[in-house]
Amino acid sequence: MIRLPRLSPAAPERFPDPRTALAEPNGLLAFGGDLSPARLLAAYGQGIFPWFGEGEPILWWSPDPRCVFRTDALRINRSLRRQLRGSSWQLSVDRAFEAVIRACAEPREGHAGTWIVPGMIDAYTRLHHLGHAHSVEVWDGTRLVGGIYGVAIGRLFCGESMFSAESGGSKLALAALAGLLRAWGWPLIDTQVANAHTLGLGAEEIPRERYLCEAARLTALPGRVGNWAEDGTPLVRAVLAQAAG
Repeated sequence: MIRLPRLSPAAPERFPDPRTALAEPNGLLAFGGDLSPARLLAAYGQGIFPWFGEGEPILWWSPDPRCVFRTDALRINRSLRRQLRGSSWQLSVDRAFEAVIRACAEPREGHAGTWIVPGMIDAYTRLHHLGHAHSVEVWDGTRLVGGIYGVAIGRLFCGESMFSAESGGSKLALAALAGLLRAWGWPLIDTQVANAHTLGLGAEEIPRERYLCEAARLTALPGRVGNWAEDGTPLVRAVLAQAAG
């Protein structure tokens, strides 16, 4: 029988040591609590994130190994560059956060449900309004064709999910986010758990202990709280112009 710590509603900043997470299922650490801004920010600052399905209690995870992107290593590949030449696609930052998270929550081909349940949408939208969660959007005219969203704490960006309504939409959003963060001196995008898609885009797995050390260092640095649209949109547009040039 699995015995997991239950989080106290009275102490949103308190989590068990991530090193005590289960090996099977990999990274399961605790359950309960809530999705308040204070608890979410405390979790990400300690290398922990929520992941659960409809009808399940809130589950908290810190897997080993951890999957990450290095912002200085992520580039737009040749096939996407060719696609962008002559394309009318445009990029923005923090223009349509809720539309991006709702698009990410749509069921994917081959999957019956989604982990981005209504409570998660509400919680991350609240974080966005507080200036801690951000999105990069890909547009074809007024149509949203791709995007990515996640949480920023210090100089660490914790990517949550991305989507494509057109081939290449999520790849461009990810590359644009990496370019934006690289320009600001943010070295890492956390993507939590590896899959074939993220590994194919250049993600790498690192030991949890190393990730926790990097996360502690980066989250202690001064970051950018607030809406990123004004400063971020020109930078992602420069990424697009360079790729399509």
